[in-house]
Amino acid sequence: MGARTGKVCVALTATLCALVAGHATAQKYPERPIRLIVPYAPGGSSDAIGRLLGQAMGTALGQSLVIDNRPGAASMIGRSMTAKAAPDGYTLMIGDAVHSINVHVLRAVPYHPIRDFTFISLVGHSPMVLAVHPTGAKDLQGFMTQAKSQPGKLNYGMGGTGSITHLTGELFKKSAQVDVVPVPYKSIGLAVTALIGAQVQAAFPSLPPTVAHSKAGRLRVLAVAADQRASVLPEVPTFTEAGVKDVVVSNWFGLMAPPGLPAPIVTRLHAETVKALQTADMREKFAAMALEIVANRPDEFRRMVEAEVVRWGAVVKQAGIQPE
Repeated sequence: MGARTGKVCVALTATLCALVAGHATAQKYPERPIRLIVPYAPGGSSDAIGRLLGQAMGTALGQSLVIDNRPGAASMIGRSMTAKAAPDGYTLMIGDAVHSINVHVLRAVPYHPIRDFTFISLVGHSPMVLAVHPTGAKDLQGFMTQAKSQPGKLNYGMGGTGSITHLTGELFKKSAQVDVVPVPYKSIGLAVTALIGAQVQAAFPSLPPTVAHSKAGRLRVLAVAADQRASVLPEVPTFTEAGVKDVVVSNWFGLMAPPGLPAPIVTRLHAETVKALQTADMREKFAAMALEIVANRPDEFRRMVEAEVVRWGAVVKQAGIQPE
């Protein structure tokens, strides 16, 4: 009995020491600049969000958040670096919707999308849309009628096999029961350019690169893949309103870290993220990029990504997409 009690006391003491040490670390954190990995080249949405968030949080934390762009291998280089970094709060990453997709469409992904990361907070998202050439269908039902009358004849441009712009199209095909053919481009930007030039009949980009083209009359947006209409295009119905259920897809962005990040540091980073997102300046800048700010709890963020991993796995399987 005495030996057992001694072991329990040792275990409790070790746990208490760990908690005290973690609290002390969080109180001093951060003591040096923080690396914020963006798994893409400069210039995209992840990079812009990382720089905005880094600047605001750096001021609040009293240390710089240094952007470290690590593109390559379909964004796996930056994600792998984050997964393998020390869980000390000095390496963070801007994650996005691709995080929940890569594991299904790429071979030998060197990390697990859930176990190998700490989830701090969702930052924002932007819904995907269905866009067509201005000379094309006037509304979603018209597009579906065209597609059903000539199966396999209409096509849509997308930013590479297995991209979110591809899988959104496949999800739409399943929900609407139509046969339209994906045409891969090196980026969704090139696919949108091809759509403007009438080289393809449709595309499923996210809202940010679409708004200006829509307002200028170069594209027509038929539906928004969200639960409610987008404030920047209030005249465009959601897929559900237009008669197609279950097409709710957004390109999300969130703050992530290596696995095992101490809870006190997670709490501190989450609090500063939420504060930064609540400022009028941040709301204005996100709105200018057609992004909706969404801050949630670490556990909510993790569950959302878990659900996304399962969802896209089913879409990839149904579409017969083979890992590359």
